[in-house]
Amino acid sequence: MQLIQDTPDLSAYLAADEVIDHEHPLVRETAARLRTGAPDAPAYARAAFEFVRDAVPHSADAGDPRVTWRASDVLRLRTGICCAKAHALAALLRAESIPTGLCYQRLDMVHGLVAIKLPGRESWARQDPRGNKPGVDAQFSLDREQLAWPVRPGLGEADYPTVHAAPHPAVLNALRQATDRPHLWQLLPTAL
Repeated sequence: MQLIQDTPDLSAYLAADEVIDHEHPLVRETAARLRTGAPDAPAYARAAFEFVRDAVPHSADAGDPRVTWRASDVLRLRTGICCAKAHALAALLRAESIPTGLCYQRLDMVHGLVAIKLPGRESWARQDPRGNKPGVDAQFSLDREQLAWPVRPGLGEADYPTVHAAPHPAVLNALRQATDRPHLWQLLPTAL
């Protein structure tokens, strides 16, 4: 699938904001810790991906009712759904000057991913930090996607090709308004 930037300005995919708050001290400290032993951008991107995938449980898998949406809160509380975990990964990657955008899939509800553009590579590579469990095996790859959920077009599922520089407003509004995870399931959009 050909991914399409929602803005031609690559610097938008390095920006910090209220959600992808990569200037926050916790994000910076975590990035510095992950950078140790990661000699280049691909090794760091893999380390950051594996950290978010494995060290931050998906709140549904963990039975955690808390809803996070800001990257630093995802890292501090160590919980989040796929979209929140994507915000955390985007912040960690942008903290190390790796252009990172947000991508989405339409499954039974919207599923969040990131896309990264490493130095020397022409194309974006989608990564899915959702978290693995039986039947889910998302892996970091620059050449062949291995996402948590391959879409099933026959069931109306779809990959959205847009690489967003900021979270999609419908997703962010649901995350911000939800009082707990069961409430969030009622608010998350089923399509963008």
